[in-house]
Amino acid sequence: MMHNKVGSVMTTDVVHADYGTPFKEVARMLADHRISGLPVIDEDDKVIGVISETDLVARQAATPGRHERRLARLTRGARRQTAKVHARTAGQLMTRPPVTSHADDTIAEAARTMARRQVERLPVLDEADRLVGIVTRRDLLQVFLRPDAEIRTEVIEDVLVDTLGLPPRAVDVFVVEGVVTLTGHVERKSEKSMALLMTARIDGVVGVVDELTYRLDDARLRTGEPQTRHGVADDRPRR
Repeated sequence: MMHNKVGSVMTTDVVHADYGTPFKEVARMLADHRISGLPVIDEDDKVIGVISETDLVARQAATPGRHERRLARLTRGARRQTAKVHARTAGQLMTRPPVTSHADDTIAEAARTMARRQVERLPVLDEADRLVGIVTRRDLLQVFLRPDAEIRTEVIEDVLVDTLGLPPRAVDVFVVEGVVTLTGHVERKSEKSMALLMTARIDGVVGVVDELTYRLDDARLRTGEPQTRHGVADDRPRR
């Protein structure tokens, strides 16, 4: 089963700056393209930093004299931020190291990176770490716009048939507003667990409702524990 990759939702026509791009030119690019940030690259198309509207606002709002008096008492991170007060180029203004993603990362991986690092966008790199695109939170949200019918087909074909080897009609699959309900009977508990886990990982799935039963608890069989109830084998379907 293949998850949608970052490369499938990223923007490939990336507005970017070079290290020496003047401050006012950076501001002009953000305004002209109606974007809130952009990457800064070197001569090899490697991303060396990112600039956001916050960086520009901090640069304009700062009072140089007051910050210069406090500079000696600041931490390294604060010193770096204060240095932006005097920034005249993109290289002096940018935040580094940049938080990036790769084109073959899954959308879920990119979303986790954005949430963990609290960023609005990720420059996207190829296998040689060159800039090939940019992805925003809005781009990642496109995954939840997948039609229910498309999700249902992926559950049946990729999870139930191709991975678990079940007949197409062995399990009933219902999808409503991204919520998948699996109803039916499988032979082993491990098959049920795998079906639920893989379905939950499909792009666009909001939730999974478990209505599956199974006959054998193969987790117990693997540990050599007999499947009996009061000395009698229990072959009843379990939830």
